[in-house]
Amino acid sequence: MSTTQSDRLRGLLEPLAGAQGLDLEEVELTRAGRYRVLRVVVDAEEGVDLDTVAELTRTVSAELDETDAMGDEQYQLEVTSPGAERPLTERRHYARAVGRLARIRLHEGGEVVARILSVDDEGLDVEVPGVKGRKPTARRLGFSEIAKARVEVEFNRKDKSKEEA
Repeated sequence: MSTTQSDRLRGLLEPLAGAQGLDLEEVELTRAGRYRVLRVVVDAEEGVDLDTVAELTRTVSAELDETDAMGDEQYQLEVTSPGAERPLTERRHYARAVGRLARIRLHEGGEVVARILSVDDEGLDVEVPGVKGRKPTARRLGFSEIAKARVEVEFNRKDKSKEEA
């Protein structure tokens, strides 16, 4: 998708998402055979439920029908949330991931897998799990140190409320 079309679609869709209390994370237009696929990714502080996605889909579809933003070609509209292993690229992404395990690649090399404890304007405090009976260690990472980060899916995470009981 051209930068101009991307900017135009983002400008059209961002207020629609914002009106429903959502952040517009991504707008992607790709080709799938004879059709184009417009993928709109949204998120919110408390997450996004299916009813909200359905309502935004109806709103976006109506707006696209009223404008010429998609031209005359057929397209498929997909409105979705970021998913379980979402990349962390902005401060708000890290804030939403507090309590979650993340895989963090550093600019100076190396990788840290740690639980995000807190986030502020300069970076984040994480807890690196202990290995072979060692205790977890706290670590501070500045945003400027982070090259890439992604939430990790945890299948065997113990529920904290059960641990405290």
